[in-house]
Amino acid sequence: MSDQDQTEIRLEFAKLKQEHADFDAAINAMIAMGCDPIQIQRMKKKKLFLKDRLSKLEDRIVPDIIA
Repeated sequence: MSDQDQTEIRLEFAKLKQEHADFDAAINAMIAMGCDPIQIQRMKKKKLFLKDRLSKLEDRIVPDIIA
């Protein structure tokens, strides 16, 4: 993988990590305000999707080392 590819993956990873943190804060605020549980559940699903995407990107950044 080229350095440019690594850089692009790391930038996307950082962006998604921030978005994940934003969703976390938004969900906590919604819970504190007593918002609709269905909306909270949808936000949690979106947050989980971001977490899965982060895991896939992390796997691309850190290669598997067979010992």
